[in-house]
Amino acid sequence: MTSPFIWLQHVLPHHAISRGAGAIGSSEVPWLKNLLIRRFIDAYDVDMSEAARSVEQFKSFNDFFTRELKPGMRPLADASAHILSPADGAVSQIGRIEEDRIFQAKGRHFTATQLLGGDAEAAKRFEGGSFATIYLSPRDYHRVHMPAAGTLKSTTYVPGDLFSVNQVTAENVDGLFAKNERLACLFEGPDGLFANVMVGAMIVAGIETVWSGLVETHNPKLVREDFSGGQHTFAAGDEMGRFILGSTAVLLFEPGKVEWDESLKPGDAVRMGQAIGKRLQPKAGA
Repeated sequence: MTSPFIWLQHVLPHHAISRGAGAIGSSEVPWLKNLLIRRFIDAYDVDMSEAARSVEQFKSFNDFFTRELKPGMRPLADASAHILSPADGAVSQIGRIEEDRIFQAKGRHFTATQLLGGDAEAAKRFEGGSFATIYLSPRDYHRVHMPAAGTLKSTTYVPGDLFSVNQVTAENVDGLFAKNERLACLFEGPDGLFANVMVGAMIVAGIETVWSGLVETHNPKLVREDFSGGQHTFAAGDEMGRFILGSTAVLLFEPGKVEWDESLKPGDAVRMGQAIGKRLQPKAGA
């Protein structure tokens, strides 16, 4: 039997709610934005000792939500040996891509092809490879960083729904991360082709990247952009984007490139820059 929480998500106007939240969150009226920020901090127990600015210094609630941290708050693991967590959050699932399928929750999967907006050629390169799904809770730092060094090859904005992405929804909505609006970013680097997919959720008012700024979300059309000119190259740990409310980052790596930390399991907390797996160096001459 469908729970009221899941039923409501099916009938609510996802995009209208998110656009409304975005409009309120962008308000620069001092009393309103300060009230929203303080209520949010109290409700979600946000650790403001890490933030680089105080409540009064944020221009809007959205500015607060995408807040930067004080220098040194997220030291990076040794990127020459490890894959880094792209964000603060919790491991939703982590494992292998088998027959194009990515595990979501008990009895539920989605495919790499679906996740990448129908890019079967890229999905084929990830067959037998590794995936990790990192859920960002409301209290988390919401900037997304590079798990490894790479040069941007393409982005695909995929239109979709905006279901919540918490564990309850993951267990009850088929293909959740391939249903929700998302931005699939493909990079090529020493670890081969890899993807960092930013998945939207209910109340997510926007997705930004450091190379293009605010992505046109709530758009009914799929949009692919080619960056094969190699103009955007990043080191492991560099910021690549941010969520204006929400959500989830999904990493995909080719086979033979990554070995996830065996101690990591669903529900484990991770921090941006933390080692979440070992890089598997290619053999000499390979």
